Amino acid sequence: MTHTPQVEVEIPKLMDSHGRQIHDLRVSVTDRCNYKCVYCRSGESGALYSELEIGQYLRLIRLFISLGIQKVRLTGGEPLLRPGLLELVEELARLRTPGGGKLDLAVTTNGHLLPKLAAPLKAAGLGRLTVSMDAVDEIVFEEITRIPGSFKTVLAGIRAAKAAGFTSIKINCVLMRGFNDGQIEGFAKFARDEEVVVRFIEFMPLEEGRLWKPETVIPLPELVERISRVMPLLPIAARDVSETARRYTFADGVGEIGIIAPVSQAFCGACSRIRLTSDGKIRTCLFSQSEYDLYARMRMGESDEDLSAYIVAAVLGKEARHHIGEPGFLKPSRSMVHIGG
Repeated sequence: MTHTPQVEVEIPKLMDSHGRQIHDLRVSVTDRCNYKCVYCRSGESGALYSELEIGQYLRLIRLFISLGIQKVRLTGGEPLLRPGLLELVEELARLRTPGGGKLDLAVTTNGHLLPKLAAPLKAAGLGRLTVSMDAVDEIVFEEITRIPGSFKTVLAGIRAAKAAGFTSIKINCVLMRGFNDGQIEGFAKFARDEEVVVRFIEFMPLEEGRLWKPETVIPLPELVERISRVMPLLPIAARDVSETARRYTFADGVGEIGIIAPVSQAFCGACSRIRLTSDGKIRTCLFSQSEYDLYARMRMGESDEDLSAYIVAAVLGKEARHHIGEPGFLKPSRSMVHIGG
């Protein structure tokens, strides 16, 4: 019998100049949003930047995957507003990473359209779901979103997602001292009652207005102490070094809390993320002062090989860290809604 020698296939890796492997891509498919959250938007309506065609996003995402991206998260704005999103999810769910593994595909949404779209998204092949929700008190929630009836709609969306078969649904809460920090203990109870993973995120200077100040940030130790008033927390080991959230469970093992602390306990040294904006520009950091116009090159007719080389070069120039709170810090040229969460 003739034995064919096994050839080890080299899996491509995106690496920056600081030795970090980049395997997580966030793609904004629109900068439109149906909410006007006070920590994000100043209230103006309408998108500021153009959107690509769904097929164009698909081509660019395929290039990133061919270079070693293993996780893709579709964001906005509000991604569920985007026509063609289900078709994009279907196409991406069929893709495999260079090593042959299944693509880790997720969506971050404000949840307003989930009551109708949770089941179709699951059927299309979406793997994971994160819902942005900044209060568990109805009045506070609607003060934040500035949309009447939004709390009941989002709660119905979360429950529709659970009914559709999504497991380990994550709820992201951006905390601001003096605004919604009274919701901390309520969210701890919500995590247990609704069987979801609640993740608290430190408020970052990415809003359209000028709300951010260092004193608005609630640091991790204070947050752990307050949540422990509901029930003591126990730390959970990180799944990998690039994980952004410090994970905890309650002492009785019921429920999970995550704390993402990019301001008080920055995790830049293990960052594995890169972003593609809704108008096709690469951002190597949320707080980048520069962008790489990938879509412009595609529009000019560059080949996949040339576009891939441009992606590699952009990643190589990824910043070592952000400089929030340091003298001379400059906010990025775009707010969060126009970068992609």
